[in-house]
Amino acid sequence: MSSLNIIFMGTPDFAVPALTALINSFHTVVGVYAQPPKPSGRGHKLTKTPVHQLADHYNIPVFTPKLLRNDEVQKDFKNLGADLGVVAAYGLLLPKEILEAPSYGCINIHGSLLPRWRGAAPVHRSILEGDTETGITLMQMDVGLDTGDMLLKESVAIRPETTGQSLHDQLSVLGAEMLIELLDNHGKWQPEKQDNERATYAHKLEKSEALLDFTKPAEVLERQVRAFTPWPGSHFTWQGKQIKVLQASTAPNITHIDPGAFYVTKTSFFIGCSKGVLEVKELQLPGKKPMDMVSFINGYKPCSTDCVEK
Repeated sequence: MSSLNIIFMGTPDFAVPALTALINSFHTVVGVYAQPPKPSGRGHKLTKTPVHQLADHYNIPVFTPKLLRNDEVQKDFKNLGADLGVVAAYGLLLPKEILEAPSYGCINIHGSLLPRWRGAAPVHRSILEGDTETGITLMQMDVGLDTGDMLLKESVAIRPETTGQSLHDQLSVLGAEMLIELLDNHGKWQPEKQDNERATYAHKLEKSEALLDFTKPAEVLERQVRAFTPWPGSHFTWQGKQIKVLQASTAPNITHIDPGAFYVTKTSFFIGCSKGVLEVKELQLPGKKPMDMVSFINGYKPCSTDCVEK
C-alpha cells in the first residue's frame, strides 16, 4: 500500500483525533488548513484553534485563509501536491477548485449516519430528536452540503445517559479510527449514493435555543439538557436569575404539575411541563458552582408555589 500525501482541514477538538491518527500513520500530512486564530479569554488574546496548535507541535505548515474562493489561496492549496484532502469540522465550504485539486479529491468525516443530519450540528440534533443511534460517515465530497457518495459508515448507540459532549468525544475517536481504515484500503473503496429523499438537516446551534420551554413535553426537555451539554446549555429564569440546568430526568411517578410550576420536597425539585414532569438533578446559579438539589433547596428555599418566569 503506497503512502498518500494529505492535506488536513479541520478546526475544533472534534478534528484533533483524526489529525493525530494521520500524523502517526505512514501517510504524510503536507499541510493543515484551520480557521484563523480568534480573541479568547479576558485579555482577548488571539488564540490558535486546537488543530492549529497540534500542527504547530509537529511543525506541519498551517494555512488559515478566511475564504477559499480566492485564486491565490487555491494556487497555494494546489501547490502542496496532495493526493487527498481530509476534512473534519473545518468550518468553510470547499469550492470545486479545492475539491478537485488533490488527485483523489477530498473526503469528509461527518458525525452522523448520512443522509440523516446533514449540516452543522448533527451530533446534538440526533440526541435532541430522540434518535436511538447515530455514527460516522466518511464520504467523498462534492459541491453540495454533505451530499457526496458514502465510503464507510459505522453506527453507535445513543443511550439514555448520552450527552452532547460524550457523543462528540466518542464520534471524534471513531472517525479517526475509520479514517485510517479507509486509507489503508485505498483503491478498494466502493462509493454508495445517498438517498436524498431521506435527508434531514441539522441546523447550527444557537444560544437562543438554551431556554427551556415548559410548554414542551418533559421528555423533550430532558433530551435538550443532554444534547446541549456543554453548549449552549439549558436554562430557565427564576426570581430574576438565569438558572442553568446541568442534569435532569423525567419524573414518571409525578402525575401532573402545571407547566412552569415547581413541586419541591426536602430532596427533590420538579417542574411541570405540557406533558409530564421534569426532575432537575443538578443546576447552577450565576457566579456559583454546580449544586445538587439538597444544596439548592436548603440554600434558596424554593417552594411549590414558585413559578418559572414567563
